[in-house]
Amino acid sequence: MSIADFLRSESWLTADNGPRYVQLRRRLQEGIDTGVLPPKSSLPSERELVEITDLSRVTVRKAIQELVQEGVIEQRQGSGSFIRERIPRVEQSLTHLTSFTEDMSSRGMKTASKWLERGVFAPTQEEIAALSLSEGEQISRIYRLREADGRPLALEKAALPLDILPNPIEVTTSLYEVLDRLGRRPVRGVQKISALNVAAREAELLDVPEGAAGLNIERVSFLRNGRVAELTRSLYRGDAYDFVAELRL
Repeated sequence: MSIADFLRSESWLTADNGPRYVQLRRRLQEGIDTGVLPPKSSLPSERELVEITDLSRVTVRKAIQELVQEGVIEQRQGSGSFIRERIPRVEQSLTHLTSFTEDMSSRGMKTASKWLERGVFAPTQEEIAALSLSEGEQISRIYRLREADGRPLALEKAALPLDILPNPIEVTTSLYEVLDRLGRRPVRGVQKISALNVAAREAELLDVPEGAAGLNIERVSFLRNGRVAELTRSLYRGDAYDFVAELRL
C-alpha cells in the first residue's frame, strides 16, 4: 500500500480527536510502525501531503517537524524528508558500576571509539571541585564518541587525577579495563541523570537532529578507600537508551 492510499484508507481525521497536526503525526507514525513507510524511504513532499489529506500546509509542516524533533524523520537539504532507521534500544541497569565496553560486550555488540580529546590537561573549576584536586594539579581527560555495531550511541568525557590514570593514551577501548590493570578501578559511583535537547555539534556527532531528546549523565566514582577517582559526563541518545532501576520496599 502506498502512503497516499494509507492516508486515504480510513477516517482517521475527526473533529474530536485533537489538533489536526497531531492526528496527522499519529497517522504518519502508524504508517512508519506498520511498514507502509519503511526505514530510509522518502516521505511525500509537503505539497503532496496537502493534496492527499486536504490539510493546510502549516498543519502538514507542523506534523512533520514534530516527527523530526522525535528523531523519526530526517530532513535533507535539497533532497526531502526520509524515514530514519530505527535504533534498537539498549536497556541499561542503574544498579551496577560497569563500563560502556562491558555493557555492549555483554549484549554481543562490538564497540568502537572516535577520539575527540585524550591527554593531560589543566582541570576546570568543576573538575577541581569534583576530584578534590590541589592547586596546580593536572588531570587525564578522555573525550570520545562511543559506538556499538557501528552506530553512535553516546558522547563520553572522563576526567581523572594523574596518579589514578598517569597515561591517558593507554586507554584504547575500556577505561575501566586499564584502571583494573592498574589496581585503581572504582568500586562505587553516584550518578545524576537529566534530560536535555541535543545541541548542534553533539547532534552531528550522534547522528540525530538538532534539538533531539538526550540523556545527560554525570557520574562521580570512588575507590574502595573512599577517594574520588573519576568524573564522567556522558550524553546518550534519547532514542536508543532506557535506564532501569529496581526498587524494593
